[in-house]
Amino acid sequence: MATETTGTTPKIPGQQGPAAAVPTSGPPPAALKAGSLGLVAVLFMAVANAAPITAVTANVPIAIAWGNGLAAPAGFVVATVILTLFAVGFVSMARHITTAGAFYGFITHGLGTVWGTASGALATMAYVVFEASLVGVFSYFAHDALGQWFGWDVNWLVLAAACIAVTAVLGYFDISLAAAVLGVFLVAEVVLLVALAASVVAHGGGPDGWQLGSLNPFAAFSGLPEGGGYGIQTGTPAALLPAGSGAIGLFFALWSWVGFETTAVYGEESKNPRRIVPRATLIAVVGLGAFYTLVSWLVIVGNGAQASVDKAANDSIGLFTGLAEANLGGRWVTDVYLFLIVSGSFACALAFHNAAARYLFAMGRDLPALRGSLGSTHPKHGSPHTASLVQTVVTALLTVGFYVLTTDGSDVAKGANQYQYALLALMGTMAILLVQAICSFAVVWYFQVKKVHRGSVWTTGVVPALGGLGMLYVIYLLFSNISFAGGPGSVSPFFTAIPYVVGACFVLPALGAVWLRRARPETYASLGRTVLEESVERS
Repeated sequence: MATETTGTTPKIPGQQGPAAAVPTSGPPPAALKAGSLGLVAVLFMAVANAAPITAVTANVPIAIAWGNGLAAPAGFVVATVILTLFAVGFVSMARHITTAGAFYGFITHGLGTVWGTASGALATMAYVVFEASLVGVFSYFAHDALGQWFGWDVNWLVLAAACIAVTAVLGYFDISLAAAVLGVFLVAEVVLLVALAASVVAHGGGPDGWQLGSLNPFAAFSGLPEGGGYGIQTGTPAALLPAGSGAIGLFFALWSWVGFETTAVYGEESKNPRRIVPRATLIAVVGLGAFYTLVSWLVIVGNGAQASVDKAANDSIGLFTGLAEANLGGRWVTDVYLFLIVSGSFACALAFHNAAARYLFAMGRDLPALRGSLGSTHPKHGSPHTASLVQTVVTALLTVGFYVLTTDGSDVAKGANQYQYALLALMGTMAILLVQAICSFAVVWYFQVKKVHRGSVWTTGVVPALGGLGMLYVIYLLFSNISFAGGPGSVSPFFTAIPYVVGACFVLPALGAVWLRRARPETYASLGRTVLEESVERS
């Protein structure tokens, strides 16, 4: 069951003794349907957020052509190390605190209510806009696939509406239904990419051998030499590449993991959260790291050094589909690849929808005025159905806004891909990286300063601190390359507003929490404190 730390003095997980009794008003906080998800389901939900086929297809070519070049796989090695350091502290907190608010609850218990409320609001904003971002790229991929298969030119707003509608329906019902859908799509895309990588091994490597230097972690910090390191390139003049930036390669490698941390969001609905969430988190981080590293390396091996750089710059999807056709047997493989990119982006949108709805629900149930609406659950399905509906409406409004209000928004390449996908993904990534950094230091404060629980000085002190510093480095990479990350959309007013929107989503909730501390102490006492009480395994 879920319990709040106010009212009848229940014990806060991790607190020695009961909480202070504070009068509360409004209905008691609702709980999500417990025992709905096992380890595999939670893992599927989190990895679907990362969208492996979308991340690989979109980010690897950028890293090769404009970042660290043939050392792009090494960028994934470095990213795996940074994120593993973060995950060690994250799962230490997850073993003691289970809440649909995840970062919101973790940071509140570690650094206090003001920091927790501000960070929770920032994380909520990130997941809210991530769904709309993925709706944009789904529409772009679906428009391209339908054009190639049937010659259809479907308005991308229609495709977006279909994606939003199906996501809304799945978000309304029991979470296990969405987990099943995500599982099917995720397995299919992973199988295809593994088959592609395995085909390179089966063919004995590529034209330039195994290129083991691509796995050297120190090379990850080096930029692509001017012209790709080959002097004058073959092909079109567009293949004449400027020097790349190692920072860009590292940032886009790290971008590929966004969403893995949502394992903690499903803790309340899992069968044994204090075991499942830590395991799922570490499996997701390390598993994705190994997967991204091997796939990107073997794609470079299979294409050869010069062809990899040329294709990454001029025919990014051809970097994968050309190799697949050559090694796996014809045009049908390209059609399957296109389908899985479409289904993978849909799965990612659905996963972020579920995460956003649970953040909205977690924050809503902590506010007495919203417990009967945003903070309520469906009486039969146990889903946060009202929060899911709110998330659907926000996604629809953002989509229509990008279509109507941006320059050439009706053009699928500009409106759906360069504006809605790229800019919202950039804004969400900026927000979630800041929250992850704060969470790392909240872990240190919770275990080593407040000493709420006994924790190893390494796993709850040194390692989380290093993870936080790593996250701050990633944020530095983002801001130092923000115009590049924004792509063609960086000329828009929305791009200029992104840092200010992110700042406002942190500062205004922090000020609101400060006001509540003085004006509504009973409400302030409940913020970020609704957690799962029992630690026994559930069925």
